[in-house]
Amino acid sequence: MLFIGAWAIWKSVMADKVERRPGIRGQDRVGYDFSLTYRLGVMFSAFWNSEVRGKVLFLATVLILVILATSYGQVILNEWNAPFYDSLERRDLGEFFHQLEIFAMIAGTLLLLNVLQAWLNQMTALYMREGLSRDLVDQWLKRKRALRLASSGLIGVNPDQRLHEDSRNLAESTTGLVLGLLQSTILLVSFIGVLWELSSGFIFRISGHSFSIPGYMVWAAIFYAASASVLSQVVGRKLVKLNADRFSKEAELRFTLMHANENMPAITVARGEENERRRINTDISSVLTVVKRLAMANTNLTWVSAGYGWLVIVIPIIVAAPAYFSGGLTLGQLMMSVGAFNQVNTALRWYVSNFGPIAEWRATLMRVTDFRQALVDMEDDFDLKDSIAYENAAPDTLTLKDVVIVAKVGEDIEECGGFRLRETNVVIKAGEKVMINGDHSVNRKLLFQAMAGLWPCGSGTMGLPPIDDMLFVPQLAYVPGGSLREALAFPERPEAYEKAAVEAALDKVGLHSLIARLETRARWDKLLDSDQQKAIGFARLLLVRPRWIIFDEVLEGMEPELQETMAKLLTSMPESGMIYIGRSEAYLEALKPRVLHLQALPSKSEEPPVVQTGASASAGAAAVPAPAL
Repeated sequence: MLFIGAWAIWKSVMADKVERRPGIRGQDRVGYDFSLTYRLGVMFSAFWNSEVRGKVLFLATVLILVILATSYGQVILNEWNAPFYDSLERRDLGEFFHQLEIFAMIAGTLLLLNVLQAWLNQMTALYMREGLSRDLVDQWLKRKRALRLASSGLIGVNPDQRLHEDSRNLAESTTGLVLGLLQSTILLVSFIGVLWELSSGFIFRISGHSFSIPGYMVWAAIFYAASASVLSQVVGRKLVKLNADRFSKEAELRFTLMHANENMPAITVARGEENERRRINTDISSVLTVVKRLAMANTNLTWVSAGYGWLVIVIPIIVAAPAYFSGGLTLGQLMMSVGAFNQVNTALRWYVSNFGPIAEWRATLMRVTDFRQALVDMEDDFDLKDSIAYENAAPDTLTLKDVVIVAKVGEDIEECGGFRLRETNVVIKAGEKVMINGDHSVNRKLLFQAMAGLWPCGSGTMGLPPIDDMLFVPQLAYVPGGSLREALAFPERPEAYEKAAVEAALDKVGLHSLIARLETRARWDKLLDSDQQKAIGFARLLLVRPRWIIFDEVLEGMEPELQETMAKLLTSMPESGMIYIGRSEAYLEALKPRVLHLQALPSKSEEPPVVQTGASASAGAAAVPAPAL
C-alpha cells in the first residue's frame, strides 16, 4: 500500500488548488474545495505555532527511536526462526531449550518496547489534541468571529462538535496513522533486504533444468500487497464522502436533541412534543440512512481485507514451496522466509488495513480545516457597498453624525430599506442620559450592534469614546456557567471585585437571597428567571461603574416594580453617560433623558408609484428584518 499511498499523495500535490465552493458570502457557506496537501499545511501551521510543539517533537523523536529498536528486534526474532525450526527438524532437545531461552530474552525486550510505544503514542495524541483544540478555540473566540460565524450557514452550525469531537478524532487518528505508516516503512526497509537475500537461495528445478529468480519472494510480496491495495481503493473509494456525511448528520442530530432539551418548557407549554418528535425522528432517519450506506461500503471492503488476511496464512508457504521441495531450503530457512514475507507484506498492506480509518481521518480533516478557514475568513466577512465610519472621540464625548443603518449586508438603502437617526448631528457628553426610540417598524437592535462595532452596514459617522470606557448591555442577559461570583464579574476574573462590593451590588438589585450562594457552581442561566438574570447584569453595572453605558431594550418585559427599581438604581450613577435604545416609561420618569428618534426609510420595492417630496418621501416603512449577526 505504501506505493498506492504515495500515488494518492502525489495526485493531491499535482491538484493543489485552493478554491472556494460556490455560495453567497457569509450566508450559505458550506465548505471549501481544498486539496489534501493544503489541508495538511493548514493543520501543520496551526500545530507549529502552538505551545505544545516542543513536547510533541520530543515525544515523536523518542517514538522513532523506539520504533527503530522494535524493528531491529523483529529482525533478530525472524533470524531466530532458522535455528529454532532446524532444532525441531533434527529433534535436538538441548538446542530446542536453548533457543527458547533466546526467544524469552527477545520477546521480553520487544514487550517492553511495545508498552513504551503505546504510552508514547497516547501522550503524543494527547498533546496533539491540546494544540489543535486550543488553536481552534483561539480562532473561534477572536473578536466578533463566533458571532459572525453563527450567520454563515451550515459551516456555523454546531461549532461545539468541531471544537470537541472532531479535534479529538483528528488528533488521535493523525497520531495513530502517522506512526503506523512510519513503523510499516521501517519494517519494509528492514525486511525487504532480508527477504531478497533469502530469495537468492531459491533454485527451481523443472524438467532437469535449474534456474533462480533474483528477489523472487520480494516480487511475490509486492504483487500480493499491490493487488490488495488496488482492489481496496476501488471497493472503498466512497468511504471518505460517506464518513463526512455521517459526521455532519450526527452533529445535526446532536444539536436538535440539545436544542429540544434546553427549550423543553416552551415546547411543553405549546403542546409541541409531537412536532419535536417528528423533527428529531427526521434527523434520526437521516443519520441511519448514511450509516446504512456506510455499513454496506465497509462490508464490501471487508471482503477484500479479510479475504487477503486469510490467504496470507498459506501464500508465503505456497510461494516458497518449490524451493523447499526441491531441497534448496531447510525447514528453518523456509519458516524464516515465511516470517520475512509476512513482515514485508504487512508493511506493504498498511494502506489496505487502514483504508477505513484513513477515510474517516480525511473526512475529519476536511471538517476541521473548513471550520478553521471559515473562522479566518470572518476577518473580512462583510462585503459592503457602504459602511459606517468609526472615529475615536474624546473620553467625555460621543457623536453621531448623519447615521443611516442598512437592514441587509451589502445592500443599498434603496434596495432593502433601513432607518436613520432623525437628528443629523448629535453630541452626547459624559454623564448625559439619552433615550433613542422611533418608528415601531425600525429594528433598533441594529443600532445597538452598530454602536458596538458589530454591524457596520450603513453610512454616516460614529465618534466613540475609548472602548474600555464603554459597557454594552444587551436585552438578553448572558449568565456564564460556574460560580455566581464568576457570573457577576464576567468578563473579568471573579477576584477583580471585593466580596463586600459584590454582596452590596446583589442587595441593591434585590437579589439578597443569593448572597449566601456566591461561591456555588451551577447552571445559573437555568436556575434564575429572566428578570433575575437581567438583575445580575445591573449588579455588574454597579461593580464596573463604566463611564458610558449603552442599553438595548433591557427594561422592556420586566415586572413593573422591577423596572422602577432598576431605573432608580441608574440614578445612583450620575457620572455615567447612558444611551437607552428602546421605549421605557420607567427610564423616562427616573432619568428624564434627552430623546432622539429613529426614522424608517422605505426600500425601492415599497416606494409608491407617485413621486413624493419632503417629509412624505421619508415616511416610515417596514424595515426588512436583519439576519442575526
